[in-house]
Amino acid sequence: MAAAETTTGDRLWIARRTLRLLSCIRFDEVLVLQGTPMLGALFSLGSITTNKCLDILVFAIASVCLVAHVFVLNDWSGAMTDLRDPNRAEGVFTAKGVSGRAVGILCISLLAVSLGLLAPYGMTPMCLALALAALSALYSAPPFAMKGVPIASSVLHIAGGLIHFLLGYSLFRPLNWPSVWTGSFFALMFAAGHLTHEARDCDSDNLNGIQTNAVRFGAARNFVTGAILFTAADVLLFVLAANGVVPRVLMLVAAVYPLHLRWMIETWNAGPGFQTITRLQQRYRTLYAVMGVAMALATRI
Repeated sequence: MAAAETTTGDRLWIARRTLRLLSCIRFDEVLVLQGTPMLGALFSLGSITTNKCLDILVFAIASVCLVAHVFVLNDWSGAMTDLRDPNRAEGVFTAKGVSGRAVGILCISLLAVSLGLLAPYGMTPMCLALALAALSALYSAPPFAMKGVPIASSVLHIAGGLIHFLLGYSLFRPLNWPSVWTGSFFALMFAAGHLTHEARDCDSDNLNGIQTNAVRFGAARNFVTGAILFTAADVLLFVLAANGVVPRVLMLVAAVYPLHLRWMIETWNAGPGFQTITRLQQRYRTLYAVMGVAMALATRI
């Protein structure tokens, strides 16, 4: 009886430790970024078969693990500065009683699982996934820490957004110029979103001595640059749709852009700070989630 109770206690201890470790993954952010690769896969899908549906399921798991790896690496690398940020301190893994070693193992394990799941689909998805992991290391890892290098950090985000789309596209078709142009829309969106994010966190990054674009050039300029890139992304999507590179129904982006523009102007007038930009992010993420559903449906027309 005592042995059985000990075994049950050990299992509960392991379960609690595992759940605590998994709580260090920013699943909300990870899931938000699944739209880009999944849309890439849908754009290259062609006819729907049972095998392709299974492939997409496996790919979705691999993509979640890959993006989770990116966020865990970022959080592991920036733990010390995040502890000094009142908006992030509670979410730092050390505040949850998790060691840096455990988070490091989790980070490596997530990448290994992702690569293992992608391996049967050939070299192209594997190389693209490794490229994303490399960009993540350049951005976050202490030897490089290019998140604190103005302009270079945005270049990494543009490259990452493009590769993320191409990763999904490569699942069913070889890469081509139309896929690169379509992926460029997501690249601009990703870079624009991160510039907006940097404007939101300008005060805390400045406090921690992180030379982001917003710290170097000012939160206001960063916010405006993000708005320009959002506009460029929507213009690009409209042009691609008008020329038949993507489904023509996506020209409807012209109908929703004014709403996003209005929100950006409202945020500017209220003063682009942590609270106002957070509200803007919630709004445009919802808007682009709806656009993502429209894109997914358009691939089936």
